[in-house]
Amino acid sequence: MTADAQREAAVEAALAALDLPAKVALLAGADMWSLPANEEVGLGRLVMSDGPAGVRGEHWTPDDPSVAIPSPTALAATWDTGLVRRTGRLLAQEARRKGVHVVLAPTVNLHRSPRGGRHFECYSEDPLLTGEIGAALVSGVQDGGVATTPKHFVANDSETDRYTVDVRVDERTLRELYLAPFETIVRKAHPWGLMAAYNAVNGAGMTEHDELNNRVLREEWGFDGVLVSDWTGARDTVRAALGGLDVAMPGPATVYGEHLVRAVEEGLVPAAAVDSLARRVLRLAARVGLLAGAPAAVPDGLRPAPVDGEALAREVAARSFVLLRNEGDVLPLDPAPARIAVIGAAAEHARFGGGGSAQVFPTRLVGPLDGLRDALGDRAALHHAVGADPRTYLAPAAFPGTAELIGRDGAVLGAPKVPDGAVLWLGSLPGGVDFARLGAVRLETVLVADRAGLHRVSLRGVGRFRLEAAGEVLFDDVLLPGGEDPAAAFLNPPERRFELDLAGGQETVLRLTHTLPEAGALAGFGLVSFTLGHAAPAATADELIEEAVAAAAAADVAVVVVGTTEEVESEGADRDTLRLPGRQDELVARVAAANPRTVVVVNAGAPVLMPWREEVAAVLLTWFPGQEGGAALADVLLGAAEPGGRLPTTWPAEEADCPVWEVRPEGGELAYGEGLFIGYRGWRRRAGARPAYWFGEGRGYTDWAYEGLEVRLGGAGQDALAEVAVRVRNTGDRPGRETVQVYLAPDGVDRSRPDLQLAGFAVVGAAPGERATARITVPLRAVQTWDTAARAWRTRPGVYTVEAGRSAADRPLTVALEVPPTP
Repeated sequence: MTADAQREAAVEAALAALDLPAKVALLAGADMWSLPANEEVGLGRLVMSDGPAGVRGEHWTPDDPSVAIPSPTALAATWDTGLVRRTGRLLAQEARRKGVHVVLAPTVNLHRSPRGGRHFECYSEDPLLTGEIGAALVSGVQDGGVATTPKHFVANDSETDRYTVDVRVDERTLRELYLAPFETIVRKAHPWGLMAAYNAVNGAGMTEHDELNNRVLREEWGFDGVLVSDWTGARDTVRAALGGLDVAMPGPATVYGEHLVRAVEEGLVPAAAVDSLARRVLRLAARVGLLAGAPAAVPDGLRPAPVDGEALAREVAARSFVLLRNEGDVLPLDPAPARIAVIGAAAEHARFGGGGSAQVFPTRLVGPLDGLRDALGDRAALHHAVGADPRTYLAPAAFPGTAELIGRDGAVLGAPKVPDGAVLWLGSLPGGVDFARLGAVRLETVLVADRAGLHRVSLRGVGRFRLEAAGEVLFDDVLLPGGEDPAAAFLNPPERRFELDLAGGQETVLRLTHTLPEAGALAGFGLVSFTLGHAAPAATADELIEEAVAAAAAADVAVVVVGTTEEVESEGADRDTLRLPGRQDELVARVAAANPRTVVVVNAGAPVLMPWREEVAAVLLTWFPGQEGGAALADVLLGAAEPGGRLPTTWPAEEADCPVWEVRPEGGELAYGEGLFIGYRGWRRRAGARPAYWFGEGRGYTDWAYEGLEVRLGGAGQDALAEVAVRVRNTGDRPGRETVQVYLAPDGVDRSRPDLQLAGFAVVGAAPGERATARITVPLRAVQTWDTAARAWRTRPGVYTVEAGRSAADRPLTVALEVPPTP
């Protein structure tokens, strides 16, 4: 009997031994992150964890840190499926270390609009690139015997009203764009799980969508894994069960449990439907080694070799950085100049990752300033100037404290130490304290004024708070969230500020007490989230910019680090503008005027406007680069590594030119009226509008000549249209990598089709003067469209142009390809 057959036999045996309540118990969380064990059938407890940019585990606390990898958009910017698969293996390694069996990743929704607040957590505007990168990550994680849940199925491409919005999208667009990455991942990587989105699609909620969940996902694509809800996404017992939702999270209170037992007893849900749901949960448990008598899908001896997580995070970061401008070859800085001005608040406190589900506490953190100092040693003099601080909220107080856990009876249940003013626990409490007993948390710390003047302190959170300074009550009231998103308590809570006039060296005891509600949207989650903020007396905004300009003028080169903040780019809210927050644009323009050798490093997970881009010597995008971002930045700036990234999404020059801008529903509905024309497909339709940088753009530290293109119709497998070989030569003076992109253009007669689309890609490397050949398979799907009337894919015969090059706008090699009619 094969291992697959053994697993299925064990699943059927376990299923047969369970009565209805026991089967139903498998379908809902036992708590925030796990499904319950059942000793009678040898079923172990199954643990899930967020994991788009690092595996958090069950405990969201700095006491249990994770390797923080670059954000998913950065992964896609590598265009390197082999590197991404290695990254997936690292995530599996981290998951096993933390006792996690299911990683809730990757996020494969599309960059429909640059305003999407969760843009950084998704891969690309292009469905082919998204699907290939997603399949590589899934394969890597599952190589390590850990399950994945590609998410959010489907059309959860923006954050506004994400719990309730009904996305209206025509069937062809849904098939060719938004379902396409999921289909690629299911068919190529065979994920053991998938996550249903909060939103509805064409009237039906995605946790209840019989057509998409049962007919398309399972019957058509052959998906045999578990479909889990996004947290609190399951809303109706009968519709969810009939709509194919296997697991409702979190627990223990869900729409399943006793509600589903009653629905079966009343004849509203067939018992066979519950059997199907439970069977898939048992199959998942078998695959990850949690079901007695079932061999794990990946035995211990067949798991990949251990990965150096910090080294890989550093490599991925450098390979993801996109160099968009390099006038006069100012980069790399080799040899290092004697005087370097490093400017920007983000140079010292860069964002290493996005917020929400992608947030982890890193095992260590190397910022840009630290990375350069470590790399340069005493070879150069570094001077840091803040220049402009774009943050809306005060940073967490940078001094340790004690957080007393106070029971509802007033007893102290525990007193864990915290490293700063941020308190965040989700799913479990330090010391195993029971959430049901917790009535309040009291954070106490001592502020030692490093200078005299007005110190600012703040509190951020949702609920009742009491803030005291040296015994004086500064605040005793309730803070309410904005909007209806129940996750706002930790995604984007409100802030209150206060001023303390302190003498230099003065010590002030700060005490912040948060009283927990007995009920509420997240009360059952086990969530404690609030922040005590602090800022020392500082110069005025004008003075900060003047200081930065003076530092730049006195330096041989100025490195300005700009970026977004958690207030403007995070899960839970879409962006109102693409402009950099605060006075960062002014800062760059002033510095560039003072020093012609100005290098701008953009620390953002999504497109931002760069009105100064033609005024500076170099522009380098570093995304949210993970915990090793500063070390990788030093590698790239000083020439130890090449910036290997290419844009996975088009960057606009002006907001008004974006093909898709609107992300806010009207009357509860969000119409995808642009159809197929998002991203570079949409830009090519807009007469007279040009983006700042096209999809696929980016350069390294060497030059490449495109010398030959060969196309052969047919290929390995029935899903292949053609095999393409692209010959390139490294014409520079140092080794490098090139991302070779192949596009397909139809004859242009049918205006309902995009006039260009990505058909394949490969990364090749060569030494100076040497040639390399990129071999790329173009899928048959590249010449197919969805026939809504026939409800089937239809091959579109005719003459196409195969075009190879560096980006969607730079395709120097072309060959005609005639696609014959389907027999």
